[in-house]
Amino acid sequence: MNESNQTTYVWQNIPWHKLERSVYKLQKRIYRASSRGDKLTVHKLQRLMLSSWAAKCLAVRRVTQDNQGKKTAGVDGVKSLSPEARLNLVDKLKLGHKAKPVRRVWIPKPGKTSKRGLGIPTIFDRALQALVKLALEPEWEAQFEPNSYGFRPGRSCHDAIVAIHISISQKPKYVLDADISQCFDKINHQVLLDKLQTFPKLRRQIKAWLKAGIMDNGELFSSQTGVPQGGTLSPLLANVALHGMENLVKDYAEGLKLSYPNGSPLSKGRKRRGLHLIRYADDFVCIHEDLSVVLKCKEIITDWLGELGLSLKPSKTRLVHTLEAYQGSPPGFDFLGFNIRQYPVGKYHARRGYKTLIKPSFDSQQMHYQKLKLTIDRLKAVSQADLIAALNPIIKGWSNYFSSVCSKKIFSRLDDLVYKKVSRWAKRRHPNKSWQWISSKYWKTIGNKHWCFATANSDNPLKLFNHAETKIVRHIKVKDTASPMDGNLIYWSSRMGKHPEFPRSKAFLLRRQKGKCNHCGLYFKEGDRLELDHITPKSNGGTNRRDNLQLLHKHCHHNKTKEDISTLVVKTGTHDKSCVTEERSEVKISCSVLQTSRMGDCPA
Repeated sequence: MNESNQTTYVWQNIPWHKLERSVYKLQKRIYRASSRGDKLTVHKLQRLMLSSWAAKCLAVRRVTQDNQGKKTAGVDGVKSLSPEARLNLVDKLKLGHKAKPVRRVWIPKPGKTSKRGLGIPTIFDRALQALVKLALEPEWEAQFEPNSYGFRPGRSCHDAIVAIHISISQKPKYVLDADISQCFDKINHQVLLDKLQTFPKLRRQIKAWLKAGIMDNGELFSSQTGVPQGGTLSPLLANVALHGMENLVKDYAEGLKLSYPNGSPLSKGRKRRGLHLIRYADDFVCIHEDLSVVLKCKEIITDWLGELGLSLKPSKTRLVHTLEAYQGSPPGFDFLGFNIRQYPVGKYHARRGYKTLIKPSFDSQQMHYQKLKLTIDRLKAVSQADLIAALNPIIKGWSNYFSSVCSKKIFSRLDDLVYKKVSRWAKRRHPNKSWQWISSKYWKTIGNKHWCFATANSDNPLKLFNHAETKIVRHIKVKDTASPMDGNLIYWSSRMGKHPEFPRSKAFLLRRQKGKCNHCGLYFKEGDRLELDHITPKSNGGTNRRDNLQLLHKHCHHNKTKEDISTLVVKTGTHDKSCVTEERSEVKISCSVLQTSRMGDCPA
């Protein structure tokens, strides 16, 4: 784009498709230069990215329009910028500014009484961090280890679970299940900055953010270690700090004296492939068939983390076996909400005498049922339609997350528990009525399905979704070295619709649109927010049928809605607000359920 024409644009008329193409092409160049180890070219292209007007506009749009925390203020109280203020912010984005302290916000941890502290930067710092992330992420995506899955574009919890299944499917093994204690709060700043190996101006800016301090209840605290959990750049910096752990233990495995049963020694490549370290953010598992190897890996990792100022959390670090009990611990382990275990079976059922099953963990089931139970108890006085509207998103979200593992029996058991709770809810509303009267009022027959908890509307009844209605579809793990920065947009757009947490209605539209947004014509990329849009607005007689729906970027949806309103005003001379208040369904592709709960309502 011609930089001399920047001042002629207003925010609504910026050609976003041109900006996105320009930035993505630059990211691909950074990725390829980093892949071949050309640091000089990487730094040159990163400086070009940081000075690019297109990249600045995209960074500001992501912070002030796309992100859910756009209305969350930092210590300066600024939030919800107008279009004119966004353009002013674009002009101000430059490296070298002093960073303001982050505002500390405490949020409850899911299923626990303790709370997690988030650091909320100002909108200016969030936008500048988003700009820096556009430049830094392609460089590190080319270097990150293949079994690192947390807070990376195009990778999710399900990829990590499939990687674990592949690593133990051929043989029972010992597993070190570990968690890094206060990972975001204790990372050594100097070690992190040295690891980044970036040019001086960017290094000084990142150091300013790390040393900015924390404002908690009006009191300023210094930040000598750690990265503020809640900033746009924080997950990337944490991954950079923990980069190298997998290669560290695999290098150790190369020196082991291991051999095949016939006595011939194993090759170095075979030794490396026999040891697996799979990491999701600050949780990881180390897997090998030899107990002494796993114990030695624990020592190596502990010493390596000590150099970063980190340590393993004793209460969440344990050694187990996948098939047999070990030191009083039952076989198997929990990871990212899943229980992974091998079960002995007869020789006629399995060739190896065991089978590997992955299920929702007991704690995940309990937390989910308690959430449903509390929701039903809290909504004792509401209508049936309101109760169903509150329960369906909870049930669908949890079921979709576990739809790629052996969950059918657990789904059926939870449906039975929900039925009992809903029956009690209905009986409480009509204490003087018989069960026959209550059941005929609240339970209907829809198609060939009986006993559906649904409203009495015969044309379009609102039905309670059952866990068991979720289809079990195996997830295909992402390729080890693949990245959204490698330019293979067809591969990545096709993976979006196959993700377990991606709603099937939107997956159909994604396939029909061949992975492209119908408004701007660009491929959907990892991290984009997608929304359903009515091609013909409801105010003009549009329906909710599939042939009247399309999938758009969130910002494209906003622009189309404004165009529909303008067209309606020209035709009728009135301003119909129904176009603005249409129900929107938003999906964030790159965040899994556990990743969202781990970071909380991150404003960036």
